[in-house]
Amino acid sequence: MASNLVDKRNELKAKQEKLAAILLESKNDAGEYDFTKCKALDGETSEQKVESFQALHEELATLASEVAKGRIDEIAMEVKAIGERNTRPVRGPSLPDNFQAKSIGQLVGESEDYKAFVKSKGEQKGFSVSLTEMESKALFETGAGWAPESVRSGRIAEFPTRPVQILDFIPSIPIEQPQVVYMEETLRTHGAAERAEGGTFAEDAYELVERTSQVRYIGSSLPVTDEQLEDVGQVAGYIDGRLRFGVRQRADRQVILGDGVSPNLRGILAVVGIQTQAKGTDPTFDAIHKAITKVSVTGRAMPNVIVQHPNDWEAVRLTRTADGIYIMGNPADPGPRTLFGLPVVVADVITENTSLVGDFLNHSAFHPRRGILVETGYVNAQFTEGKRTLRAGMRAAFVVYRPSAFCTVTGV
Repeated sequence: MASNLVDKRNELKAKQEKLAAILLESKNDAGEYDFTKCKALDGETSEQKVESFQALHEELATLASEVAKGRIDEIAMEVKAIGERNTRPVRGPSLPDNFQAKSIGQLVGESEDYKAFVKSKGEQKGFSVSLTEMESKALFETGAGWAPESVRSGRIAEFPTRPVQILDFIPSIPIEQPQVVYMEETLRTHGAAERAEGGTFAEDAYELVERTSQVRYIGSSLPVTDEQLEDVGQVAGYIDGRLRFGVRQRADRQVILGDGVSPNLRGILAVVGIQTQAKGTDPTFDAIHKAITKVSVTGRAMPNVIVQHPNDWEAVRLTRTADGIYIMGNPADPGPRTLFGLPVVVADVITENTSLVGDFLNHSAFHPRRGILVETGYVNAQFTEGKRTLRAGMRAAFVVYRPSAFCTVTGV
């Protein structure tokens, strides 16, 4: 079944790609669809080709339904397998080897009262039989017996939370000191010039300032009972994963929005010297490109990432020409998340209406002093209460080495 489901998924993907290609081939310069020039559709007339297009739509709908049903069946089989693994055999009470169950007719036929009634040849007007083996007992039902047993699947329906969005685009460079100390060149003047024989050499000028970025601690904790840790197998892994993720999620926010006031890291938007480009009356595309130019020319850097809030990216993705054509691609197309060749990181950690263009790879770095460590211990009276506290923490610094290598775009 799994192989068949994979085949259907591949077939669905192929048909979706075919449909997208047909739409692309059929669109004319005015942004309208002209199926008569589409060779991938059967038929000669426009009406016939439209019917062929609609038939393909129906095939896609049917195939998508089959794929969905196949996955549902697959889940059902997985749940059934879990149930079978946890089902215990039911055994009834032991019975004598010579035990034989008798029907009501047998019990009546073998009774002495019935035999006497037969011998009387009608003189006896009736008979009574005590069916001792069939006496009424209390009904064995759910209330008096076992309640149906349902085995938990083990799946957790996760609460929606913001994923880690920025850290993966920033170099991570471990350090072994409580601070990142570096020299920033604040002035660099090259005076090299042509010199006549016997003339004075031109003079350069350089100025450097020592900068320091303090390692900060990001952590979280959770109290938990001994029973939960000992009796529920997945609790330890669940808590460990959640605590670690929470620390990384907070660090992901700090590298953009941290204000630099202890114990916060100093995020990019709080760094003195980053550039700004106001959108004003420019289209968003123009404003973004002007920010790229500032990073390239003034910052002398190579911009490699654009960060945008999901709502701001939506406005870019849905941009259309005056006659209704989507500039960033048809709705049927996945559409690349790029602008001017740079990847767009869609992240709701950044403030809406503000975009960020920068050289993240060359002029910023996340410096972990110690990776995320999960530890356990006792707080106050937890030892006598049968509790303990799990904590996760990371020590790290974040540095923007060249502020002018970053530029915000406001008002987008």
